[in-house]
This record gives sequence, structure tokens and C-alpha cells, in this order.
Amino acid sequence: MGLTTANCSTINTKSSRSLSINEDASPVGDKERVVAIEPSKTQRIYLLLKEQILKGTLPPGHRLPSEPQLALAHRLSRVTIRRALEGLERDGLIRRQPGAGTFVLDNSSRKGVVGDLSNMLAHLVAMGRATRAHLLSFSYIVPPSPVSEALKLGEGERVQHSVRVRLIDDTPFSHLTTFVPERVGVTYNEADLSSTPLLSLLERSGVVADKANQTISATLAGPEIAEVLGVEVGSPLISMTRVVFDDQGRGVEYLQALYRPDLHTFQMEMTRTGIGADRRWAPVASVGRTPEKPGGLRRTIRRRQV
Repeated sequence: MGLTTANCSTINTKSSRSLSINEDASPVGDKERVVAIEPSKTQRIYLLLKEQILKGTLPPGHRLPSEPQLALAHRLSRVTIRRALEGLERDGLIRRQPGAGTFVLDNSSRKGVVGDLSNMLAHLVAMGRATRAHLLSFSYIVPPSPVSEALKLGEGERVQHSVRVRLIDDTPFSHLTTFVPERVGVTYNEADLSSTPLLSLLERSGVVADKANQTISATLAGPEIAEVLGVEVGSPLISMTRVVFDDQGRGVEYLQALYRPDLHTFQMEMTRTGIGADRRWAPVASVGRTPEKPGGLRRTIRRRQV
């Protein structure tokens, strides 16, 4: 499969909320006024506390300072601190107990999904079986020109357009937008797409997935994507575009995927090849390798602490 690294297509989202320049000027008095939160400040304190927790600087069981104390220490508003703590709680890093305080949870078993780049198509099927998907939208449309061209569709040819979020242990880790030619998409329905990996559905319809072109980059979460994935606006995401072709060279799937980097990573097993000055790193051949063997998909789960 081809693998390139380049900028991925931009995801259109609604305009971000207006920012208040003076919102964090004072850590007091925010209960009496409605303010707009500046994502960058919330993100900074969130990342600072998250790093201290993951490194063990703030060990399991440690009681965090109160919201007012954190606001004073970091010269931020209580609203910003509260948003950051909400993010940490969603991520299973802390537990907030009314009247008792906020405590760091044991995150020694925090893990995510690891995808094998050299055996990606097998990885997709295995990941689909190890996780579950929630279908957000499903329709048939005439696709945007870039999608139509990538799939080598005829003028006006429609595609099945679906948007899903994939979860592991009820925690969303990927946002998937797919375009499948109508001639293939009509062989399965919405219920199938919610319960069965897409690649399995394509193969069930008679498609022989032969090769794929894949681009991996990075992007920032807009308001809509952030809400679906449970992250702050502006959070970094892994961005991937994949176009799958059948054995006759016809495009059968166009995927735009966004992954939370704290819950999904890519890996590739490599070896040194060549002689002398021509020695270089090359992917290890994965023909015949099952996802459970070294270098394939490792189903690793990050479980929420309750």
C-alpha cells in the first residue's frame, strides 16, 4: 500500500466562539458574568496538568488544589480552570468529589489502539471487531470533486456518504467520514454499517480490496469534531485520508479519518536493507501476518476509572 505524508483536506466546521481578551485577567468574579472561553488557555492548563499526572509528578490519590487556588497559581479564571478539569475528568485522569476535592486516578493502565501501517487493511478489520461504531449520518450524495476524482467516478455518479464515531470502552477515539460508490453501497444498510467493519461489508459485496493510497498528517479539532470526540476546541488530532482500490483499479472507498492521539497511534516494523552507502530502512513484509502477531494490531484498551 502506498503511504505518503502530506497535508490533508480541511474539515469545514462552524465558526469558533468569539474570544474574550480579558476573560483571564482576573481569577475572581466570573460567577456573575457570562464569558467566552479562550481555547488556547484552557488547553495549556489542561496539557500542563495532564503531563504532570502522566509523568507521576501528581501521583494517584493526590488531591489537587481547589479551583480558586489553581486559578490564582496560574493567573487564570476559575471558568478556564473548570473547563480544564472537566477535560481531565472526561479523560479518566481525575475524579471530582463534591465536598471532598479533586483526586488523581491511577492511570498506569491507560492505553489506546495501535495500528500497523505495514498491514493496514487487516488492521482495519481487526480494529472494527475490537471496538464499536456509532453512526452519525447516512445518505447518498454527489460527492465533492476531489472525492469523485480520487475514486475515478463518472460525472454525476453518486456515493454513499456516512459519518461515524468509533469508541473503545465507550470513549470516542476516531471520527470517520466515508464515501463509497453507490453501486457498492446499496449492498448493505445503516444497521450493517453500525455493527460491521466497512472493509468486511465491501468484501461481502464482492469487492476485492487490492491496494490503497494513504496520507497521514495532523490537524486541530474544530467545534463540531471536538464535541463528538470529547476534546477541547483546538486539540491536536491525527488526520488520515485513505483511498482504497479493487483488483480492477476502481475506487471503492474514500476515507477521511480523525484520531485522538492519546488513544490511537500508528506503528511500523522496519528493518535495515541494502549494502554499503545504499543501506536504508524498509518496512518489514507483512504478507500472511495476522493482526495478533508482532507488528500487527494490538488491541490495547484504556479503561475509565470510576
